[in-house]
Amino acid sequence: MNGFTDHGLDDSAFGEKAGGFRENIRTFDAFPKTKPTYTRRSSTGGYTTLILILVSFFLSLSEFLRWYRGHETHLFAVEKGVSHQMQINLDIVVPMNCRDLHVNVQDASGDRILAGEMLSKDPTNWAHWVDASGTHRLAEAKYVKEEEEDTHVGHVLGEIGGKRKKKFKKTPWQGRGAGAGRSCRIYGSLEGNKVQGDFHITARGHGYMELGEHLDHGTFNFSHIINELSFGPLYPSLLNPLDRTYATTDDHFYKYQYYLSVVPTVYTRSPSPPPTADPDHNTPLPPNYSNRNTIITNQYAATSQSHPVNERTIPGIFFKFDIEPILLTVREEREGFLWLLVRVVNVVSGVLVGGGWCYQLAGWGREVLGRGRRARGGGEGMLNGRVYHEEGDEQ
Repeated sequence: MNGFTDHGLDDSAFGEKAGGFRENIRTFDAFPKTKPTYTRRSSTGGYTTLILILVSFFLSLSEFLRWYRGHETHLFAVEKGVSHQMQINLDIVVPMNCRDLHVNVQDASGDRILAGEMLSKDPTNWAHWVDASGTHRLAEAKYVKEEEEDTHVGHVLGEIGGKRKKKFKKTPWQGRGAGAGRSCRIYGSLEGNKVQGDFHITARGHGYMELGEHLDHGTFNFSHIINELSFGPLYPSLLNPLDRTYATTDDHFYKYQYYLSVVPTVYTRSPSPPPTADPDHNTPLPPNYSNRNTIITNQYAATSQSHPVNERTIPGIFFKFDIEPILLTVREEREGFLWLLVRVVNVVSGVLVGGGWCYQLAGWGREVLGRGRRARGGGEGMLNGRVYHEEGDEQ
């Protein structure tokens, strides 16, 4: 008809061409295409697309920040190797004359260290320290958050890395006021055995048997300000539970007791820090070991039990510490870049697919509501044969 057969044409001439790999592979196309002439764009769809793009952007940014910060893992293990020594750092102010105070350390092995000969004692003014910024009573709620920050790897390595200070601050000038020189600052570092022990500050003539003048009880005042109390290398920028705390009393016979549980701790960003420095001799890492990615130190938990005592009991400030036989490794880890890429793809695709479903459901809902309104409005038009007259017209 009309030359169709005359030109040797049949129905196959108007279908898709057969044969060839590129033509056959179309059978597996999972993404069907719609011709542009069958699609319609709307302002509602444009607004929805912009919203989905913004949501995808912020969620992707959140995933990136989470990946960049990494996450921390806490691993407890029995401490390997045989340790011998541990450094104790102390900086405390007591409102008594330096010559009237004695500091001693005694551990479970029976060794007694005359810490007063190893630590420095400087006369000072009590007011210089009690009014210092950040000084607070033990376990005051508003300083708990600041202490918690010093338990995170990023904060610890950021505070210490490359700028560690090994010295205590100098004692400020006493001035010439009424309280000048009537207080004593005891500070410094000393080496002790890494075993259970205690160190205490008592008055001259009270405590250990010793020669010398018996101190008048009316001069006793064991109120104190702890500027620094730490175990291991001195890191003044790290805040320990007893750092910058104070306690005051009006009683002459008063006994302050602090119980400390010391936990050896490693802060690291390294995926596999070396457990020992010399595996053949089972020697642990040196206590002052540190680099850009690893810091070895000690944490401790503190409790206090203080009360007035009678004249038959020795007053003073007593610190009892116990070394826990475990090693805590706090490691900051970050997943690979491929992990981040997969997360971002999942977030974006989920937002777009979910948003598309919501948009389609909203369109379907609008269509159903529109049909309901038209049905209630009686929109039958002129095609049904009925003629509607306005009120007052003849029927």
